[in-house]
Amino acid sequence: MKIVVGGDHAGYELKTKVLAFLEEQGHEVIHVGSYTPEMVDFPDIGKKVCQAILNQEAERGIMVCGTGVGAAIACNKCPGIRASVVHDIYTAHQCVEHDNVQIMAIGGQIIGDVVAKELINVFLKAEFSTSEEFRKRVAKLEEMDRNR
Repeated sequence: MKIVVGGDHAGYELKTKVLAFLEEQGHEVIHVGSYTPEMVDFPDIGKKVCQAILNQEAERGIMVCGTGVGAAIACNKCPGIRASVVHDIYTAHQCVEHDNVQIMAIGGQIIGDVVAKELINVFLKAEFSTSEEFRKRVAKLEEMDRNR
């Protein structure tokens, strides 16, 4: 799978482990920063992750910041993007299956690399449900984006 990855300084350490893990798993990775542990604003990186998804350069995205919260908020500001904080197994698959989430946000200050790797595997294997109830809800989210 082609995956875009980004994060800020607070997620830098975990992000480096995530990048190595994804490449070990055979995924094609687009890394959009940050490239050093120096301070950077997560909205700037989030915008790059979103653009890669919207331009169909990547199928899924992963953002790593301190808690994942700011990254998810930033990504959700981009029309056409659905992002979720993911710190547990159920959310890792349910957010894709029910809400067709494209970007998972994880917190480098919240979870370690072992948990992150497991969550990423579950997130990347999940598929959007064909159930009409979920398709209808996501269509309503898309309509909300168009009406911003």
